[in-house]
Amino acid sequence: QVQLVESGGGLVQPGGSLRLSCAASGIIFSDSVMGWYRQAPGKQRELVGVIRTGRSTNYADYVKGRFTISRDNVKNTVYLEMNSLKPEDTAVYYCNARPQYVVGTNYWGQGTQVTVSS
Repeated sequence: QVQLVESGGGLVQPGGSLRLSCAASGIIFSDSVMGWYRQAPGKQRELVGVIRTGRSTNYADYVKGRFTISRDNVKNTVYLEMNSLKPEDTAVYYCNARPQYVVGTNYWGQGTQVTVSS
């Protein structure tokens, strides 16, 4: 059974930082592309960024330079370091796994709330 469990969300003031974690089980983590997405109230889910099996990363323009994704293939965990947070970053953040060894598979975590407010 595949499980992706996010943690680290919370309330932070504008300009602050948070670090989200996503612990994966039930997949070959090192052979999976890991991504972070977010969904704000009334909006569609959108990509934050991805980290590939070779650790290369891509980010959406609206977080580039502020957010960093990393992975620990020993702990089967992917991280999202968020700095210089803005109120518009408020959303539920979701972890996503795309195992490269099974075409077309896609798994989601339950999400963690991030609220940026003074």
